[in-house]
This record gives sequence, C-alpha cells and structure tokens, in this order.
Amino acid sequence: MDKQVDLKKSLKKFFGFSNFKGLQEPAINSLLSKNDTFVIMPTGGGKSMCYQLPALLCKGTALVVSPLIALMKNQVDTIRGISAENGIAHVLNSSLNKTDTLKVKQDLISGVTKLLFVAPESLAKKDTIDFLKTIQISFLAVDEAHCISEWGHDFRPEYRNLRSILDQMGQKISIIALTATATPKVQEDILKNLKISAPKVFKSSFNRPNLYYEVRSKSDQVETEIIKFIKTNQGKSGIVYCLSRKRVEELAKMMQVNGINALPYHAGLDSKTRERNQDMFIKEDCDVIVATIAFGMGIDKPDVRFVIHHDIPKSIESYYQETGRAGRDGGEGHCLAFYSYKDIEKLEKFMSGKPLAEQEVGFALLNEMVSYAETSISRRKFILHYFGEEFDSENGDGADMDDNMRYPKTKIEAGKKLKILIQTILDTKEKYKAKEIVKTLTGEKNALIISHRTHEKHFFGVGKDRDDKFWMALLRQALIGGYFFKEIETYGIIKLTPKAKAFLNQPVSFLITADHDYESNKPRLSSNKPIIEIDKVFMDLLRSLRKKVAMEEDVPPYAVFQEYSLEDMALKYPISLKELSQINGVGEGKAKRYGPKFIQIIKKYVAENQISRPDDLIIKSTGANSALKLYLIQSIDRKLSLEDIASAKGMDMVKLISEMETIVFSGTKLNIDYWINDIFDDDQIDELTNYFMEAVSDDLHLASDEFEGEYEEEELRLFRLKFISEVGN
Repeated sequence: MDKQVDLKKSLKKFFGFSNFKGLQEPAINSLLSKNDTFVIMPTGGGKSMCYQLPALLCKGTALVVSPLIALMKNQVDTIRGISAENGIAHVLNSSLNKTDTLKVKQDLISGVTKLLFVAPESLAKKDTIDFLKTIQISFLAVDEAHCISEWGHDFRPEYRNLRSILDQMGQKISIIALTATATPKVQEDILKNLKISAPKVFKSSFNRPNLYYEVRSKSDQVETEIIKFIKTNQGKSGIVYCLSRKRVEELAKMMQVNGINALPYHAGLDSKTRERNQDMFIKEDCDVIVATIAFGMGIDKPDVRFVIHHDIPKSIESYYQETGRAGRDGGEGHCLAFYSYKDIEKLEKFMSGKPLAEQEVGFALLNEMVSYAETSISRRKFILHYFGEEFDSENGDGADMDDNMRYPKTKIEAGKKLKILIQTILDTKEKYKAKEIVKTLTGEKNALIISHRTHEKHFFGVGKDRDDKFWMALLRQALIGGYFFKEIETYGIIKLTPKAKAFLNQPVSFLITADHDYESNKPRLSSNKPIIEIDKVFMDLLRSLRKKVAMEEDVPPYAVFQEYSLEDMALKYPISLKELSQINGVGEGKAKRYGPKFIQIIKKYVAENQISRPDDLIIKSTGANSALKLYLIQSIDRKLSLEDIASAKGMDMVKLISEMETIVFSGTKLNIDYWINDIFDDDQIDELTNYFMEAVSDDLHLASDEFEGEYEEEELRLFRLKFISEVGN
C-alpha cells in the first residue's frame, strides 16, 4: 500500500476526514521525508494538520513552539479528543505545578506523548534543554513563525533564539515553520533566522472566498452601529476588536445593557478572568467577545460569523490574521471595519517615541492599512496583492464579496496621468517611496526632496492640477495592476516593472476609481450572502447536546463535533455508528466516544417528525463614564479646585469643562459657585446672568460678540454651566 493511501487512511482514522485540504498532503509528505518545510497557509487553511498528523505517525515526540498558552491549550484539547490516551499531547510551561510537570516528563520518557507544546521562553531554559536531550524528538514545528520577523505584525524577540536552542539540543531534526500571514519580506526573514537554506515551500492561496470585506466611515455613533449590526445577527458568534482596554470594557458593558451576551478580553484582566471569558466564548456560553489584539492568536473557534474592528489595526497582516478568525468552517464570515484617519494619527503618535528603525517599519505597515481602508478597488484583490498573490476581481472565487465590488463606483480614464506618474518615477531615478513621489507630482517639498534637490527639477509639480489623494489612488491601483513593485530590501521604494516601461512606449487605457473620502462619507449598509438553509430546530437540538457533552467532558464544543459535522448530520440524519463515522469530520474514535448519545437523539427526531432521510433599535447607554461622572460630582460637592480635579484625571481644563457640560446638559445639577465667585466679581455675575437670561441662544460666539471679547471662551463656558445648572436643572 503506498504512502498516499496510508496517509488518507490515517487522516480518516485519527481525525475523521476523508480528504486533505489544499497543500496539506504534500507538506506532510515533505516532513515525513525529513525535509525542512515551510508552510504558508491562511487562517482556517488547516496548518496545524501539517504537523499534527506527522507527529502521530513518527517515532518520538514532536516539539511544537507556539506563542500563546491559550492556543496550545486549544490544540491539546483537540488532539486529546481523538485519542483514548490523555498523555498523547501535553503543554510544558511555567503555569504547571511540580506534580503536573513530573507527569508530563513521565509521559515523554515512556513514549506516550506525540506532541509537546512549548513557549519559546520555556524552551530556552537550561533544564528544559537538558531534559529534551534525553528523549527522541521527531521534528520541530515553529507555529506562528511570523513572530520571528521584525517586519511581521506580531514580532517576538524570543523567537529569534530558536535556532541556537535547537543547536544546543544536539539532535539533527527537521524543522517545519508555519505561518498564516507572511509577505515576501517576512518569509525571507523567517528562513534566514532559522538557517533553513533549501526548504520545501508550500504556499496556499490566501483567498478566503467566504469572507465578506466591508469598511464603513467611523462616526461618533460607531458603538450604536456595532450594536445594531450584532442585533441583526442575533445568536451568531462574533469578535469585536478595539485598540484600547478601556474601550473594550466600555463597549462590552454597553452590549450587555442592550441584551447582547458579550464579554471583555484584554491583557489587563487577570489570567483567570481571561481564561474564563475565552472558555465561555468557545463553549458557546457567550456570543460576542470584545477584545484587544491580545485575543488574536488565542482562539480556535470555527463558527465565528463576524469580526468587527472598532479601530483600524496597525497592519494588513494584523487585519488579515484577525479577520481570519471568521468563517473558518467555510460558512458565513462578515469582516466589518470602521475607519477614520484620526485613528491613524493616534497610532502614529504612539510610534513617535520608538527607535527610528522601528518607526520606519511601523509607518510603512500603517500606510498599507490606510491604503486598504481608503481604496475603491476590490478589497480582496488589494489584500491578496499585499501577500504576493494575483486575483481576478471580476471572475475570481469570492469576487463580489466586498463592499467596493458589490457597490462599485464610477471609473475614470487615467491613462495619460499614469504616463506622467511613470515618467516622474523614472525622472526621480526610482529612489522614492510613494509619499515622496506624490509630493514631487504636486510640488510639495519635504526634507528628503530638498536633500535630493528634486524641487529644483523641471518636472517638480508636473501633476499640480490634481490633488495628492488622486495621485495616491492612481499609484496604488497601478501598483496592483503590475506597473510597479516595492523593493523587498528597502520595503517601500517604488520600482518600475517591464509593463510600465512598455506602457511609456505604447500607452493603453487605464481605468481607476477615485478613493473614498471617509471623513465626509456616510456609512453604507450591506449584507452578506445568505448561508445554506438547514433544519434549524434539529441543529439547535444537536448544538444543545454537543454543549451538554462538552460540559461533561470539560472540553470546548468543537472538540466534540465541529459545526460542519453537525450541519452534515442535519442534512443526512445518521442513525447508526457506521453512518455517523461517514459524517464529515467524524472518525471512528469520535463516533465511538460521542456517537451513542447523538444517535439516540437523531433516531428519536427522525421518528417523531417522520423524516424521509437521503426593529429599529433603541441603543441603551451604559453610562460608560459613570465612574468619572460620580468623581466629578463628588469633587465639586467638596469644592475642590477645578484645576486639581482636571490634573487628577489627566485632563486639561477644556476637557474637564466638556465633561461637566455633559453632566449638566443631561439634567444633573453642579454647584460651581465657589469657583465662579473666585473668577468673577458681583457686577460681572449680574451682567452675565442677565445676558443668558435674555439671550435667544446659549451660543458662546454670540455671547463673545455681545461682550466684545471681554471674557475668555473658558470663562463663558463655565458661567453658562452655572446658569444652566441653576435655571435649567
């Protein structure tokens, strides 16, 4: 029997699948042949199988390096779910007590353990290295290998020591490096650092055709929009990403108030709370997780139906990784991002204190994210181009699954302008990044342009008739159209392709769409494709049983049966263990372990149902700022100096007055007489009281005009506060 047949048999036996996905099989064959192997496969593509199955088939223990304890735990649960022997997979890290550590080592020595998951920090310890020298290691799997690269979205310095740790172990073993997000630059960095000179590379398409990509303008009502979206998708699992911990907490509370079963997740929560919230999400006791990127790699839930970004992430890779949590089972996955350039400016400020080299990387990645958000071409094409993959935006798989393609904008002819752009890149000797090229076209100087004396050249300002947004849109779309490329080493210098040089000699039509102006854009609503209709009542029964079994076993529901296995059951109604073992994702082991209870309920349902087998929303406020409100009221009651109150909360006076206005304008009294009496004399108080009593509006500009600039804006705002508090509340 040949290896191919054996592999498929093993796949069915251990995991219940009849066929491999994508490039899994050749990647597994490569590793079994003791080749160094590099697997680049998108989230949901089945990377883990590339080392899980070989580990079960090889002599010795496979060493799996992974960055997050939560991620390791999920994988261990999955592997243990297919075996009667719990010791088949272990985690070795600092969270284990002495008894647990001893048990792990005993299982390793006895040869029971086939997969050992370890964090790079734990692996680097001398006693860990010394112990691993004594057992047979089948191979090393480096999961989330982009963590090695400074150009990756989740760089971990400790990952860069893996090669030296491996050398210390003294065993000649194969390496398999796996990542879900890697640009050509990052791929190069991974191989260089692991000293893999001639790997077998298996790169799957990064296209996730079931995901729908959408970007909406971010307004002051973004939380309301998010809640409305979730309410229209009631009962579906989803993740909402925010950049700050504070926002995570506030939004989670707001959702709870509005009847959404949501929980927060961020690094500021204690580990028990984080673990509990994550488990509740995985075990379907919670519908929505509101999280920072701390949640990024710690989740393996196949039926996440939407991923919402309250704030735009720092890079395309981060965005791809996070949106990749949706629809991993091949079902519906809506990826919605809210975008405002103000958020980008905040991220730029955060980077300003970092070393220059780090800033350069950060800005380059951030600019790509801005381009994605503002582009009017196919978002799928944009993402895939970033990862070095071409895509047919008209006929490709999932071509209409983004807002730009479903609601296209009018295209304009830009062939003549493209010629000017190409010529300008030639004239500047292909030494500039996009920003400097655009500035050269519009005639805007900066330090780099002056240092190269470009501002003195005849072509400087040749594109003044169009603004920088037009030229940037043209450059981006020409880049994706194959006229330019970004040099890997310099990451951002624009170089011409032969296609661009041919265009200069013989121009052809080039249509572009103008980029969106998200600062003035109103949100656009859209909907995803409907998913396949199945027996919903029966699905609920199956899910309920799965949840019960999962609780009894203390495992996540998907470790019992995955969502697509339940859907297959809902279509085929298996009434014997043999039939159940033929269900997608159900092997012999699972059928025997969990099958009897499911067979019982399916038989009953089939018999009872005579089955022939073969509003507009009112969003409630949480009072997210209720703690601050209480503090301000109490402090003012105690007659504390307003400057001291502002300082205590890290605010300036303008911000403090705004917060006080929010309190007063919503109907709560604030007695600030003690402060007013300090800054105004009696005559001024009378004068201002009479004005506000008689004025047709509380508009401060009108008040300032009336008093001909006698009072500062801050003084007028404070007096208006006093007035409204006394008279209006």
